[in-house]
Amino acid sequence: MGGWSARHRWAAVGGWLLFVVLVMLLGQAAGRHDVDEDRSMPGEVSQAATIQDDAGLRGKAGEMVLIQVRGGTGTTADPAFRGAVGDVVTAIKATGKVTAVTSPYDTKAVSADHRSALVKFDMLGDKKTAADRVQPVLDAVAGVQARHPSLRIEEFGDASSDKAVSNAFGSDFKTAEYSALPLALGILLIAFGALVAALLPVMLAMTAFLGATGVVALVSHSVPMSDTANSVMLLVGLAVGVDYCLFYLRREREERAAGHDPATALRIAAATSGRAILISGVTVIVAMAGMLFTGIGDFKAMGVATMIVVAIAMVGSVTVLPALLSLLGERVEKGRVPLLGRIARSRTGRTGGTGGSRFWRTVLRPVLRHPKGATLLAGGALIAIALPAFGMHSANLSTDQELGDHLPIIQTYDRINAAFPGGPDPAHVVVKADAIDSPAVRKAISDFRTEAVASGASRGPVTVTVHTPQNIAEIDVPLAGGTDHDKAESDLRLLRDHVRPDTLGRVAGLQAPITGETAGSMDFTHKITSSVLPVFAFVTVFAFLLMLLSFRSLTIALTSIALNLLSVGAAYGILTVVFQHGVGASLVGATGTGAVVAWLPLFLFVILFGLSMDYHVFVVSRIREARMRGLTTKGAIEHGITTTAGVVTSAAVIMVAVFAIFGTLSMQSMKQMGVGLAFAVLIDATVIRGVLLPSVMSLLGERNWYLPRWMHRLPDLTHDESALPVPPVAADRPSTPLHDPVYRA
Repeated sequence: MGGWSARHRWAAVGGWLLFVVLVMLLGQAAGRHDVDEDRSMPGEVSQAATIQDDAGLRGKAGEMVLIQVRGGTGTTADPAFRGAVGDVVTAIKATGKVTAVTSPYDTKAVSADHRSALVKFDMLGDKKTAADRVQPVLDAVAGVQARHPSLRIEEFGDASSDKAVSNAFGSDFKTAEYSALPLALGILLIAFGALVAALLPVMLAMTAFLGATGVVALVSHSVPMSDTANSVMLLVGLAVGVDYCLFYLRREREERAAGHDPATALRIAAATSGRAILISGVTVIVAMAGMLFTGIGDFKAMGVATMIVVAIAMVGSVTVLPALLSLLGERVEKGRVPLLGRIARSRTGRTGGTGGSRFWRTVLRPVLRHPKGATLLAGGALIAIALPAFGMHSANLSTDQELGDHLPIIQTYDRINAAFPGGPDPAHVVVKADAIDSPAVRKAISDFRTEAVASGASRGPVTVTVHTPQNIAEIDVPLAGGTDHDKAESDLRLLRDHVRPDTLGRVAGLQAPITGETAGSMDFTHKITSSVLPVFAFVTVFAFLLMLLSFRSLTIALTSIALNLLSVGAAYGILTVVFQHGVGASLVGATGTGAVVAWLPLFLFVILFGLSMDYHVFVVSRIREARMRGLTTKGAIEHGITTTAGVVTSAAVIMVAVFAIFGTLSMQSMKQMGVGLAFAVLIDATVIRGVLLPSVMSLLGERNWYLPRWMHRLPDLTHDESALPVPPVAADRPSTPLHDPVYRA
């Protein structure tokens, strides 16, 4: 692939640009089809959404206005209070943006202490765009508040909360995404010391991402996508695109520095780093495919989107990159920064490019001299860090946990919940019957309302909206647990397991799925938990098989899986200590959530397992190459680690920096994701690849290359590195490990 691209460089570059532009245009023409959050959720949430969709009843954003006595002895029965309620109803109707406005005196939405009341209504139009149209209603409510200063009059609901959160945190995400590219470019400039060489990985990563957005838009008509999937695709696409280009480019520069002519250097880079990129890319794609096992729309979208961007970045790295390097030749060194250039040349090595990193050579000496001690020390430290993960408690964070209480909309949410426990997020029962107005169904609904309060699951008021033409009734049940997540889930289970069977369940043919925020959270957590085992099994088994076939070594395959699992375990341990137990939480600006967000462990496992394999394949490929060329196993380990240390460090620093940006966001789930990913990549590129991998391989010795005789029939996907050209060694050039007789067998 590299040879063809170098010989047909204009065709390779032109074909790549044509592909990117073409799929972008096709994607824009087709449009992106986004996942339906409710219908993609597991369990009863999806059932309820399907019933409502089929009846044409979904898509309304529900809102409510809290009218509350600020102090003194006033009540909801006072004329002034009634006047304020009337003003609210009149004002929001006058906007022409709302429908189904109800008075609290009709719906009994009055608090137990008779000091608070709720005016409820729906926004006209599609729920997805309601946040863009809610401002006139907010202004109308603010106007009523100004005329009644003795009362508290505030709005909360689907549209108003979406608008507030988007305004508060939308800029956070934009800042994070816009900061990632300049940050990566700055680190690459330090790594290469030349502007053109630094720009190549970023350009390749971004064109791969742009191409992927077009392909994703086309694919979304079969597998719906989401904004979250797009952000994850950008992160992963930037990470692997830069990594792959970095691996290839550094090897080509290294071979040229060793004395090879440009064509030979490019051929060697294609045969070594290019092959490592293909193995790594396929492994990452397999890991991302694990997300499909969850059956959850957002996870399936993230899985498919990241698989697409990794595949495109992988193909681009082994085709258009060698073509560009062939075109540029020595001009890849253009734009050299004097000081950075000297640092980069010293890192690559003026005397052949294979001398390796002095820092890592210094680190490796005691590791290879005392491999058992290094294994016990590094392995023991990582196991100790991972141990708290066995006590990990995962949960979907409540609104105030996720966003904090500094936003006015969250303060309103808390006040509504205090006056009407469960009111902001009620359980929503969708009743579908053959004849919704039949006496049996009406009695069952009445019994359900009574039993919901009598059982203690709700304190009321339980409201019913009947849609006679569609034979559907919607029942809103404020859960007594309110913001107490565990208590609210207990109330929901009481409704589902006892109240519903004893009332609605007695009517033959009646459907009554219970949905809502609490139901969605509970069902989501259950689905994620039940998906852990199949996802872990799929990813580890297929990664093991890929490593086995790629390196023809049972030992390499087993140690690869073990080291990656240890890296993931350490990340889990840090998440548990910081975000569940609060140790050092203030250092990263985290609040005491007391839990790790439910989707994060599975997400981290898939992402980290894929990205960790990037480094592992690259390092082990270099070690195997040195061994095939005649070095002893210990000499090959030192050569492989020291010569890859620079590129692995540069790649890791970029990923840690990009992920750390997400650790600075205000949303607690994004903060947990950023900290977990950044820490795991840092540990993986230093302790795992720099200490534990060489010490374990040194202990294993020749057993590293063990393959049972009965496995010899497996397909051979290895490459004969010993056939690669040996770099010319000048008489005045110090010998490198590949030519030093001390290292040779």
